[in-house]
Amino acid sequence: MENRWNSGIHDRKLKEQICEIGRRVYDKGFAAANDGNISIRVGDNEVLCSPTMICKGFMTPDDICAVDMNGDQLAGKRKRTSEVLLHLAIMKERPDVKAVVHCHPPHATAFAVAREAIPQCVLPEVEVFMGEVPLAPYETPGGQEFASTVVPFLKATNTIILTNHGTVSFGKTLEEAYWKTEILDAYCRILILAKQIGGITYLGEQKSRELIDLKKRLGFDDPRFHNESCDLCGNSAFRDGYKEDAPQQKAFEKAPDYPGYLQKPTYDSGNGNGNIQLPAGMNMDDLVKMITDQVVSAMGK
Repeated sequence: MENRWNSGIHDRKLKEQICEIGRRVYDKGFAAANDGNISIRVGDNEVLCSPTMICKGFMTPDDICAVDMNGDQLAGKRKRTSEVLLHLAIMKERPDVKAVVHCHPPHATAFAVAREAIPQCVLPEVEVFMGEVPLAPYETPGGQEFASTVVPFLKATNTIILTNHGTVSFGKTLEEAYWKTEILDAYCRILILAKQIGGITYLGEQKSRELIDLKKRLGFDDPRFHNESCDLCGNSAFRDGYKEDAPQQKAFEKAPDYPGYLQKPTYDSGNGNGNIQLPAGMNMDDLVKMITDQVVSAMGK
């Protein structure tokens, strides 16, 4: 069946792509035995997905199933994965999403079972390519209630940790969706290793802001571009999505209390450890004018 993506439920190349991502997931140790599932949207009402009860490292194109956007199976000799409703919930809420990867990467899943908030303002690549990662509440996998747990978080991220379960990442292509998983697990591994040797070091306010500026220039979206209440590196972008208490940082020192990206920044004092303390009654504009006047005066001597 042809459609606006010029593909369809019988497209062998796309089935091979699902198998290739399955091999990467399996080889990375992100999916033991029959864990995980993968999907790609191929039409207005058609999605290719991995079947249930199969190792993702050993799939062939002939194993791949097709379902409609309600989860009803359209094609395939094997039964579709029971967790495809999670994939479909994401695609329905995010029409830009064409591919979804769900698996159990061990380091990220360690954060899932501990319900530990993932620190921000630590690693440049994570700030630019990922941003804040929410933790969806636990629900028994397989049903619509499980699929609905991610919906409150979908507008602001392409990567979600599923509490006591694993991760789900998504994007315009299968590779993009997979890369999000790989970045997340690598970051979580670094955090765990850093904890073992003493802890993490947060970036300063200015450097954190520079990374968000870079993210904006590269064309990536971020909740901090739109929400004044989002602080620069605290876990706050998804506060409205948490029906229960938001996850807290227990294993790591709390992130510094920097103002939000849309708020007026403070300025580093030069020693990397603090901000300028303004004299009583003086605002930042007055301070800048005072320093400028002093520089101009010195140049005239």
